[in-house]
Amino acid sequence: MKVLVVGSGGREHSIVKKLAESDQVSSIYAAPGNGGIEQDATCVNIGDSQIEELVAYAKDNAVDWTIVGPEVPLNAGIVNAFQKEGLKIFGPKEEAALIEGSKDFAKGFMKKYQIPTAAYQTFSDVDEAKQYIEKQGAPIVIKADGLAAGKGVVVATTVRQALDAVENMLVENQFGDAGSRVVIEEFLDGKEFSLMAFVNGEDVYPMVPARDHKRAFDNDEGPNTGGMGAYAPVPDLAKENVDIAIEKILKPTVKGMVQEGRSFTGVLYAGLIETDQGPKVIEFNARLGDPETQVVLPLLENDLIQVVQDVVEGKDPQLKWKDEYCIGTVVASKGYPGSYEKNVQLPSVVEEDGSFVIHAGTKKEDDGFVSSGGRVLLVGSVQKQQQQAQEQVYKYLTRFDNKDDFFYRSDIGFSTGK
Repeated sequence: MKVLVVGSGGREHSIVKKLAESDQVSSIYAAPGNGGIEQDATCVNIGDSQIEELVAYAKDNAVDWTIVGPEVPLNAGIVNAFQKEGLKIFGPKEEAALIEGSKDFAKGFMKKYQIPTAAYQTFSDVDEAKQYIEKQGAPIVIKADGLAAGKGVVVATTVRQALDAVENMLVENQFGDAGSRVVIEEFLDGKEFSLMAFVNGEDVYPMVPARDHKRAFDNDEGPNTGGMGAYAPVPDLAKENVDIAIEKILKPTVKGMVQEGRSFTGVLYAGLIETDQGPKVIEFNARLGDPETQVVLPLLENDLIQVVQDVVEGKDPQLKWKDEYCIGTVVASKGYPGSYEKNVQLPSVVEEDGSFVIHAGTKKEDDGFVSSGGRVLLVGSVQKQQQQAQEQVYKYLTRFDNKDDFFYRSDIGFSTGK
């Protein structure tokens, strides 16, 4: 089979690497891909939101399956466009992807179907939003309603921070149209975890839980990012809470989406938190998480393209998981998630025994790589013991220790995920 992967980040490189293990896959294309993906697939110079061009490419090259990584093309209707042309594609249609595309829609949906989540209100008027914050106090959470590349959330520990956040979103247009409405939520205290599942209609096939680290710096300090690393499974996560999350969150969600006329096919991601009242939803994503994918897929024993086919055809893919641990730490450009320099030379990032490298923001240059994004790459390891995986990752990362242009967290897999 010929498979096209849409996207250019670490998640997409991880998908490409998993597909490359399959005996059923003869050719892998990535649009647009990145420097590291070039080593494992044919990169195609088409942006992930150039839907017409992607459809034409898939037809011209007799692509058998397309797998979509990022949320933006999903919310722009890439699945609808492919299916209209009779092309096989894995991901939710535009109407189902709205569960990620609008925080307000997702919160209203959860309220309607009694899916446990934080209390909230939505505002487009800055004065009303500020009055609500003054009344509620802090800590409190401010979210841009639309897609903001994982950066549209402010966990405000003071009322001042919260007021500044709504000012930035509603008045200063920090996130453009994505922030023209804000969802203001109660702050939930507890340990976070991510639970992804392959979904088709009311069928749900959960993956192993993971935990990512959102804050930029050690000890979960600094600004929120798209994720600075992750690990799976999560040793301190009660099995009871995973079971509750599947039965009380994932299953009712996909059933509700069918009832809403928004039947979901693809990967549903639930960002969850363990509270005294059980697990609650922080957010839904309509695709594989990043960087969780980079530590979950290496633990999957199944052939990924077979899983995709089984799920879409209504068959149980019989998911099997390695009885091991996977940890991945992100190397980021100095300044991320704010402004940063690009085209900075990387040290040698050849894979070594015991560790793997997933490229996110890199470009090939001569015999090496230069940076092209905020999150540059992820170094991971799969081992029998969690500590062994940590040791392998951090041993590899010493090559970045004298590089002033990059940074990474030194506590991935150690912190509690608050």
